Amino acid sequence: MNTQAGVAVRVLATRVVDAVMHRGRSLKAELAACLPRIDDARDRALLEAICFAVLRSRARSEAALGQWMSRPLGPRDNELRALLHVGFAQVVVLGLPPHAALSATVEAVRALGRPHQDKVVNALLRRAQREGLPAVPADALWPEWLRRQIRADWPEHAEAIFEASQQEAPLWLRVNRSRGSRDEYRQRLADAGIVADLAEDMADALVLHEPLAATALPGFAQGDVSVQDGAAQRVADLAAALPKGARVLDMCAAPGGKSAHLLERDPSLRLVALDVDARRLQRVRETLDRVGVSAHLQAADATDTASWWDGQPFDVVLLDAPCSATGIVRRQPDVLLHRRAEDLAALTRLQANLMDAAWHVLARGGQLIYTTCSILRAENGRQVDAFRSRHPEAVLDALDDAWGHEDAGGRQCLPGEEDRDGFFYASWRKG
Repeated sequence: MNTQAGVAVRVLATRVVDAVMHRGRSLKAELAACLPRIDDARDRALLEAICFAVLRSRARSEAALGQWMSRPLGPRDNELRALLHVGFAQVVVLGLPPHAALSATVEAVRALGRPHQDKVVNALLRRAQREGLPAVPADALWPEWLRRQIRADWPEHAEAIFEASQQEAPLWLRVNRSRGSRDEYRQRLADAGIVADLAEDMADALVLHEPLAATALPGFAQGDVSVQDGAAQRVADLAAALPKGARVLDMCAAPGGKSAHLLERDPSLRLVALDVDARRLQRVRETLDRVGVSAHLQAADATDTASWWDGQPFDVVLLDAPCSATGIVRRQPDVLLHRRAEDLAALTRLQANLMDAAWHVLARGGQLIYTTCSILRAENGRQVDAFRSRHPEAVLDALDDAWGHEDAGGRQCLPGEEDRDGFFYASWRKG
């Protein structure tokens, strides 16, 4: 990486972090906007690594600023605060070569039009290099209301949840079985010098513990493999006994990974991929096209069945419901910046409405699969209880301990367990 490119990456990282931490923007959206502007794949990977490291370590960085600065930074210095977080993340969290990290970050101060602050940045980064960042409790990143809720919902597991949510997640791969076997693809990885572990309880999954860009995976562009966490891949196992040509609804389909997985296993499925956002549905189309499967895509509000349903019942409805995303903090660390207590009430209402709509369009004898990437019982076990009270004819499928912790008849995988994301599963049959 040349010096100019290195400075440009730090400037971009500072702007992304500033937008996410101080202006409420989505990390995913900010990265999507700026990554295409970087030509070198190594620079793109560095930018992502810095931004994720900042958000995972921001409580320690804030503690350092509070202890090391004589005066607190005000709102006018948000960009400087973001730059210091970027510098701390490089020196302490990522362990980049100190000289290069310090030099490029101090140059970024000047590139951002703050040359008068280069000395303070240099001094603070050198102190972080010497001393490290102050230790903070594992739950320090979590908003107080959410911290209390997790301790109430999972008292015996709360500390493990907080700890696991700070860690970098492994890279889970889903091998497209219509293009070849998992063992064959694992050998292709080995031939390319990439080490992949098997997930014995999952037929299509491999795990990489070293970070790698998806586009660097052999056959990724051709659809031979996809990136999908192991917890999300298990959803297809809930619908494993479908007859050929079954009619399936993926009710909140974007970005399309679960639809693609079902169709890779059985291209005969007549699958409808529904999403309220037409732009997100385009992402589903791109996902399906890449792996070589097809479905009927429809943009509509799933709760308003009269506006989109043709009256033909579905054999299976998959509802991967909008949720708090508290199970995927390690993949989306900005969740902890943006989630508010009042969001939960709106989300649980929406989930209940979606469940009722799914039941309405489900055939008698059909299967409703309900999943979330939440670890909050309000969105999971209590939703199961409420649904059963509204629909006493619903027969809840028994899921064993391999699916996670029991919660009102559903099952909860907690973050980091089996190296997977936090995920909830429940399945009903319509009597």
